[in-house]
Amino acid sequence: MPELPEVESLTRFLGDHLVGRTVERVYPVAVHALKTYDPPVTALEGRAFDEVGRHGKFLDLRAGDVHLVIHLARAGWVRWSEKLPDVPPRPGKGPLALRVRLAEPAGTGFDVTEAGTQKHLAVYVVRDPQDVPGVARLGPDPLGGTVTLDDFAGLLAAERRQIKGVLRDQTVLAGIGNAYSDEILHAAKMSPFKMAAKLSADEVARLYEAMGTTLEDAVQRSLGLPLRDLKAEKKSGLRVHGRKGEPCPVCGDTIREVSYRDSSLQYCPTCQTGGKPLADRRMSRLLK
Repeated sequence: MPELPEVESLTRFLGDHLVGRTVERVYPVAVHALKTYDPPVTALEGRAFDEVGRHGKFLDLRAGDVHLVIHLARAGWVRWSEKLPDVPPRPGKGPLALRVRLAEPAGTGFDVTEAGTQKHLAVYVVRDPQDVPGVARLGPDPLGGTVTLDDFAGLLAAERRQIKGVLRDQTVLAGIGNAYSDEILHAAKMSPFKMAAKLSADEVARLYEAMGTTLEDAVQRSLGLPLRDLKAEKKSGLRVHGRKGEPCPVCGDTIREVSYRDSSLQYCPTCQTGGKPLADRRMSRLLK
């Protein structure tokens, strides 16, 4: 799933390639992905992109007073092309959800795609990004120093939940998902099941620093990469997430996994739980 660092990299890439360029045609191929109807997607045609921004995991492409807002969900992606097919795309069962063709140079533009059978990608055309429910509910963005240590401490103090869930909650902090919450907790040497409100001042400070460095490092690694390489860069840079059974790069212990619902988390027992494995069941807690 694209998270804050990947969407930030997409934002910077698209900003470099789209700002000042005019939309020729928009093709909403997967109608189920389009969540709004007023303004219509055709309102983008003939307008030049002025700005590309980000709200958590949401891309925001502004053209005049119209915003194309995209949430890539679990399996969505943006694919840039210097030569789009001349034939308009037809609705079907393929991964293509949306195509945007630019007026110049001829044939350039991008596709928004979604792999797999579970279709959760969402596309909105709005006058104000706050009209998108998911954007309106977002908490503050943790990248770039907009959240201070005091802000962070205040957010955690109000949460009577496990820290893993708090970090992933988009209404608390915008942009962190399953993968980077695992990475942040590993860098902070903290159990994913510690209660957020009960963290000491030292633990809060350690977690805050780990959050900033983990996210910023991930963004810096991806700068300048082609869009097709961003997913591979994310995977190669992860130290614990998705690496069950591999040695921890810090201590050498075996990385373990806890599965729950339709997701899972990975952690290092030595680095994060005092050597104690977490029970791998839905209502997981430290083994006694």
